[in-house]
Amino acid sequence: MLYGKYTFKCNFESDAFLPPYKGSTFRGVFGHALKRVVCALKRQECEECLLKGRCIYTLVFETKHALNSPKGFRLSAPPHPFVIVPPLTEETRFKSGSSFDFDLLLFGEVNHSIAYFIYAFDQIGKTGIGKRVNGKGGRFRLRQAEKGADIIYSDADRLIKANDPEEISLSPANQDDDSVSRVKISLVTPLRLKSDNRLKADLPFHILVRAMLRRISSLFAFYDGGEPALDYRGMVERAKQVRIVDENLSWCDWRRYSHRQDQAMLMGGMAGSVTYEGQLGEYLPLMEISEKLHLGKQTAFGLGKVQVEKIS
Repeated sequence: MLYGKYTFKCNFESDAFLPPYKGSTFRGVFGHALKRVVCALKRQECEECLLKGRCIYTLVFETKHALNSPKGFRLSAPPHPFVIVPPLTEETRFKSGSSFDFDLLLFGEVNHSIAYFIYAFDQIGKTGIGKRVNGKGGRFRLRQAEKGADIIYSDADRLIKANDPEEISLSPANQDDDSVSRVKISLVTPLRLKSDNRLKADLPFHILVRAMLRRISSLFAFYDGGEPALDYRGMVERAKQVRIVDENLSWCDWRRYSHRQDQAMLMGGMAGSVTYEGQLGEYLPLMEISEKLHLGKQTAFGLGKVQVEKIS
């Protein structure tokens, strides 16, 4: 699957006020800006638009109207082909001149449309972000966009260079590999998982494995032409034998305002870390690729960012 991690480096040009967790704010303004940039039929609903199969905005934000489920794949809605990883600081006030960075992750062919995303964020900087003061949000300047060590955009010349996204795949697991029997999973951003239609506040290993398999299979099915050939049921069953040896999890809540639903919404997820011990060899490829993909619900907001540490 094509994968790109793009880092946007910015400077505020006016004071800005942002919430402690900034993912929903960035996701919201990104959607509005991208639609202004690419939408050809401004008053047409995406679901009814003749261009929906070719429109970058519909593919990114109204994904269910742009993509059909692959044959034999059951999923209520396709996953969005992006993740915004906001600044992870809980600071809420930013002075004019202060810098901030955030990441944009793209999956599949939308990587070839990075120019639209760069231009959208450039426009967001001019209109402002966060709480409005005197009718204006915090304005910022997009200094440059980077992919790894390569600068693909700079405001010095305002040119966007050719982008070659990387190809990621699920490496085959060596089930005889017993060199790693303990791993620590850190939840860098809150993780929202549902089991039996309820949000989970704990993380048994088999629940984590279900989440990894669900995320990986859906992204590869829609953006790489097919699910990985895995023993899904068997992996979940064997995961039940893996033990938790240390757990430091807590539940955190925050509020976000949904412009689409015109109401404040209480959001929450697990934070902290958990350490597992057992036969982990076949799960290492899942964990390693999940660090790139994020897990759980509301990944577009940057939720579900995990970090894996092999202990022994």
